[in-house]
Amino acid sequence: VQLVESGGGLVQAGGSLRLSCAASADISDYDMGWWRQAPGKEREFVAVLRRNNIKYYGDSVKGRFTISRGSAKNTVDLQMNSLELEDTALYYCAAGSIILSTIARRASYYYWGQGTQVTVSS
Repeated sequence: VQLVESGGGLVQAGGSLRLSCAASADISDYDMGWWRQAPGKEREFVAVLRRNNIKYYGDSVKGRFTISRGSAKNTVDLQMNSLELEDTALYYCAAGSIILSTIARRASYYYWGQGTQVTVSS
């Protein structure tokens, strides 16, 4: 499965941005996630949309970010609101078949995109 992210860019703190992930396969066969990695930090779980349409979020983005199926076929979006400086990172789309207890485990995801950069400025 190939994953291609888009939508990253530069935004001011408090602003919004919408990322999109286009998959080369039927996303209904996979749990689709978003992760991010800031310079010098570990890759961090952001959100996952499971095959049963249940969504989970990392603690740092709850209430601000929303994961959803995109309007285009086989896409998954990440709507990011109330962006903070700490949200600056390279954002990755990922796919896998995941056990609930491992949704925030990097190794649970089989496929990864190349990432799209999000930079939040003050």
